[in-house]
Amino acid sequence: MVEPQIRVFNSLASDYDAWFEQEGRLIFASEVEALRPVLSLLPRPWIEVGVGSGRFAQALGIDIGLDPSSKLLEIARSRGINVFLGRGEEMPFQDGVFGTVFFVVTLCFVDSPRRTLSEAARLLKSGGKVVLGMVLRGSPWGQLYQAEKQRGHRFYSHAMFYSYGEVDVLLKQAGFSVEQVTSTLFQNPGEVNHTELPRQGFSADAGFTVILAGKTTV
Repeated sequence: MVEPQIRVFNSLASDYDAWFEQEGRLIFASEVEALRPVLSLLPRPWIEVGVGSGRFAQALGIDIGLDPSSKLLEIARSRGINVFLGRGEEMPFQDGVFGTVFFVVTLCFVDSPRRTLSEAARLLKSGGKVVLGMVLRGSPWGQLYQAEKQRGHRFYSHAMFYSYGEVDVLLKQAGFSVEQVTSTLFQNPGEVNHTELPRQGFSADAGFTVILAGKTTV
C-alpha cells in the first residue's frame, strides 16, 4: 500500500471501522459466516495481513495482525489483536513461523499481489494455508465497486479488483494450490436485508468469495 493510500486509511480510520456496525453490518456478518467453515482446516498460528481495525480477526479468533495504517492498528489493538505495522510486500517476520495467513478484502489494496502472496508463502510452515476473502471484479458487487472507483470513492479509488482466474494464477505463481472455495452475498447491492449462509464452490454471482489454498512449495 503506497503512502497516499495509507494517509487515507489513517485519516478515515474511525469512518472505516464504523461501516461494520452501520450499513455494512449484514454484509460483514455474511462474510464472517462464509469464512467460518474453513477455520477447522487451518493450522495455527494464524495472522491476518491487512488486519485493518481488527473486525474480522476478532470475529474469527485471529490473534496477530499486520497493517500499514497505524490508526487502524490502534483500533485493532483495542480489540485484543497483537498488531504489527508493515506492508504485505515486506512482512517483518522470519521464514516458516505461521500456519495460516489470512487476506480478507486485502489483496485488492496491495501494490503487488504476486509479491504479497510470495511473502505469505515464505512465512508459512510446511503444509501451511492461505485464506483469501475476495470481492471479485465480475460479480455485481465488484462491478459496483469498480464504478465507485471510477467516481473517486475515498477507499475504492485505491483498489484493484481481480477475476477468479487471475487470483488462481497469482496463487499458483506464489506456490499455492486452491483446495476449497466458498461463496456468499448473493443479494444485490442495496438489497441486503439478512445474513446469508454460504454456498460451497465458486459462483460468478457471489459478492464475496472465500478461497482456501495450500502451500505446494517447500
